[in-house]
Amino acid sequence: MDQSFTMLNLHPDLVQTLTEKGYSAPTPIQSEIIPAMLAGRDVIGQSQTGSGKTAAFCLPILQTLQPGKKHVQSLILAPTRELALQVSQAMAQYGKKVGVRVLAVYGGQPYSEQINRLRKGVDVVVGTPGRLLDLIEKAVLDLSAVSTVVLDEADEMLSMGFVADIEAILEATPANRHTALFSATLPGPIRTLANRYLRDPQAFTMGPRQLTVDTVEQRYYLINENERMAALTRLFEVEPIVSALVFSRTRLGTGELANELVTRGFAAEVLNGDLNQDSRERVLQRFRNNQIKVLVATDVAARGLDIDHVSHVFNYDLPQDPELYVHRIGRTGRAGKSGIAISLLTPRERWFLRKIEAYTKQKMVQSQLPSEEEIQTQRDSGLVEKMMVWLRRGRCQRERDMVTNLVEQGHDANEIAAAAFKLIRSEEKQRPIMPLSDVREDRPKPARASVKRVKRATEIQTGRSSHEKGMVRLALDSGKADGIRISHVVGSLSHHADIPGQSIGKIRIEDRTTFVDVPEDLADRVLAQTKAYHIGRQRISIQRA
Repeated sequence: MDQSFTMLNLHPDLVQTLTEKGYSAPTPIQSEIIPAMLAGRDVIGQSQTGSGKTAAFCLPILQTLQPGKKHVQSLILAPTRELALQVSQAMAQYGKKVGVRVLAVYGGQPYSEQINRLRKGVDVVVGTPGRLLDLIEKAVLDLSAVSTVVLDEADEMLSMGFVADIEAILEATPANRHTALFSATLPGPIRTLANRYLRDPQAFTMGPRQLTVDTVEQRYYLINENERMAALTRLFEVEPIVSALVFSRTRLGTGELANELVTRGFAAEVLNGDLNQDSRERVLQRFRNNQIKVLVATDVAARGLDIDHVSHVFNYDLPQDPELYVHRIGRTGRAGKSGIAISLLTPRERWFLRKIEAYTKQKMVQSQLPSEEEIQTQRDSGLVEKMMVWLRRGRCQRERDMVTNLVEQGHDANEIAAAAFKLIRSEEKQRPIMPLSDVREDRPKPARASVKRVKRATEIQTGRSSHEKGMVRLALDSGKADGIRISHVVGSLSHHADIPGQSIGKIRIEDRTTFVDVPEDLADRVLAQTKAYHIGRQRISIQRA
């Protein structure tokens, strides 16, 4: 074996395990991170999936582990149960000769199993923020003696709304702990988190910042918010799709989007954090084998995909950070092939388009969605091409005999061909062309702005607004597009803030925002609630409107 791992001063048992797993030499991030962590430094590692970062933090933890202790020695936070399982399995494999006791904790598992394991004794806990906080609050997870904390995929935990939970968990650990933060991107809130909780961290960036490549054609289409599906299905009709990734912000969104596509005759499957590892692998294998053409995915679930034949990436929802945009569209245009990246955005999202362009130093081209006439022409051309294939093959003897019989019965050959075409294209009824309206600009002209304000004032005076005397209006950052309903809002506020459901006033649900009125004397209790609000598995934030 190459002496590089030995030169990192790892324990012989760890080196032997790495040899047995076929590791010949450390990756760049392992060569940098392992010595720094062994020296007791806090670290920030910025690298892409596949860089070997899991081993980079697992090996130093195992090196300093003291087997048989009664307390948790190391804590690793991950954004999803899938990643928590992957990291815990890797830790167990690397540490099999060390005798490490690893526990993965995440939502969806019975509490009893996790609590029993913690009481028996665990060295390393790997978990998602929500379940970790629950176990801390139940007083069964004691982090007071933890020596090392790792924040894995920190940018994804940020995008999923876990920052407050992470801070609460870090507050439950000793101030003199060692902390390692790993993230593919380092947006402002992640840097703020690092400044607050890491001590003089040593930062490592593996490789140059990945920007868009010339082999990827970038386009965008301006749409109305409620016409995303109409736009997407029109593009599916005319684009030469070999295989496509469609990105949605939320797990809930991926399921609904895939179902809508299937209903409209476009075969699609979901790739999100709700899938267990076996299901994920089966879906990916079908995609690699071209058994399915379309995957609807979240950013987290698409991490680590290594598939070269993706012809199209669709941003059904724009990502929350320009670097995530780069990661998304980097799934196409690989291995010397060309690719197409298409983004759907509303007029109010133009500002973010400019932000992406400034970051990538490339302009995206605005294009026009295909008309109904263009789609019909495309369908006609596709059908004729299929017919030409069979005419060139000339292997239609049985069908030719059927036509001869029909002609002998007195039917016109042209009419027979037309009826055959009609029969063939009956499947198109499953794909009605959804209507599109003119794009509405969200920035009204000054003269109309005053009209809008007058109309709004009238709504308040006539009671059509949810503002009532003695009530305070709050805003939730989720709406119709996230599947939010009135019963969800009432249930979440009454449960998490411990207020009577009947005290909640009028609720108005818009596409991406929900407004709700609560009594003035209860508003502070709702806003002061430190535990994250949930609607299903989705976290929501609440603030004064």
